[in-house]
Amino acid sequence: MDNIVIIGGHGKVALLLAPILTARGATVTSIIRSADQAIDVAATGANPLLLDIETASADELAAVLQGADAVVFSAGAGGGNPPRTYAVDRDAAIRSMQAAQVAGVKRYVMVSYLGAGPDHGVPEDDPFYPYAESKAIADTFLRSTGLDWTIVMPGLLTLDEVTGRIDPQAERGADGAGKTSRANVAQVVAAVLADPSTVGRDIPFTDGDVPIAEAVAH
Repeated sequence: MDNIVIIGGHGKVALLLAPILTARGATVTSIIRSADQAIDVAATGANPLLLDIETASADELAAVLQGADAVVFSAGAGGGNPPRTYAVDRDAAIRSMQAAQVAGVKRYVMVSYLGAGPDHGVPEDDPFYPYAESKAIADTFLRSTGLDWTIVMPGLLTLDEVTGRIDPQAERGADGAGKTSRANVAQVVAAVLADPSTVGRDIPFTDGDVPIAEAVAH
């Protein structure tokens, strides 16, 4: 994987992922929606690329994916704004998958959450519902594409330090029970990109005791 595009390049996971990939020798392009974010992204070794995925068409996304070996979708609306959550976590995510197909990029890694799916069980009056519903729809769409997909499904995200160890037997729950450091999520995404056996698989996990490379191996 020599050329990797991260969508949502200024997110906490993305800012931790980019240095791991660049240290391997990969060229990383991180898509951001604000020019103010470019300095932080450049500091990771990635190349910042300004594009608002909320409004960008599939063709516009395909243009920036040309020549990539893999796409990582790590964007998120951040919650609290249902229309924007659907626009980013559902609609933009699906457009990015269509764009990958148009651009001929086979490898696609989605950062989702533990418990995501049509049976997520989140009530409609719960503030988390728009995100849960968006991820259910986007993840389901991804599985139906011809892409070489992997869906990374961490538990409740924390800012804890990296441990390099996870629990791949984590139980899925409607509330995403079980904690996972963002640093470990970044390590998991990097491991997934390096391991072809993860294609076509969900990778649910929380922090745990199993070394990441071993945990994600088929």
